[in-house]
Amino acid sequence: MTQPQPSAPTQEPTSGVRTIEDSVRTDFHGAMTYGRYLDLDRLLNAQHPVSVPEHHDEMLFIIQHQTSELWLKLMLHELREARARLAADDLGMALKCLARVKAIQKQLTDQWTVLATLTPREYAQFRGDLGNASGFQSYQYRAVEFILGNKHRGMLKVFSSEPGAQAILEGLLEEPTVYDEFLRAVARAGYAIPEDVLARDVSEPWTFREDLLPVFRRIYEEEGTPWGLYESCEALVDVEDNFQFWRFRHLRTVQRTIGFKRGTGGSSGVDFLKRALDLTFFPELYAVRTEIGA
Repeated sequence: MTQPQPSAPTQEPTSGVRTIEDSVRTDFHGAMTYGRYLDLDRLLNAQHPVSVPEHHDEMLFIIQHQTSELWLKLMLHELREARARLAADDLGMALKCLARVKAIQKQLTDQWTVLATLTPREYAQFRGDLGNASGFQSYQYRAVEFILGNKHRGMLKVFSSEPGAQAILEGLLEEPTVYDEFLRAVARAGYAIPEDVLARDVSEPWTFREDLLPVFRRIYEEEGTPWGLYESCEALVDVEDNFQFWRFRHLRTVQRTIGFKRGTGGSSGVDFLKRALDLTFFPELYAVRTEIGA
């Protein structure tokens, strides 16, 4: 006897028009929507070119910097949490936050590729309209530098006309850095961090401490080192490496776009950015590599 054959699954019509499933909601009166959740009305209407007549490429310039500020906001959010987790000896979650920071840094570095499509001639047609506006005035960038250890009290006066931004930086100036909390966690794990390091004035920028090298050498060389401490050292090195990649990509983008002109904020431009490449957050984690295995 012939067995009944299973019916073939119903296929959507191939007319090129995709049907909307019956379960998909289409009436959002009084309900939360994608646009309302993300506040897209404000976000997508926050681009206000100032060139007259409006230059086509100014939109790229604005969006590039606005998206960078959003990523910096998230980076600062994650660095604050990483610092809190280190203070609580929760190295696993601290490492999770730092992993996200590293992913954000990659996004920020890759974004320079988009801005690099702006040619010198195109930028010159609206650069003068920026006045003294400059990325040097990004308080979130300064906040990230502060929480990582590159503190500079003199930077506060740049934000004297922005009390909210200045207050954030003042707070971070007086608070421990991510590195401070990491060293405290290392001390609580039984390693001999010098007492004056643990009690240092955290409002001052970090300076190289040679007496930390034996501590880090022990962490790197001993078989019994807790994995969280070892991995935290490497994660911090990753964060600094990524920061330097970002700085270098910034420098090269500026150089290809404006050459050696002065910055709109008054800096020396490319020369100023070159000097920033000498800044370091965690110098001992690099210096110890000369000692390991010697």
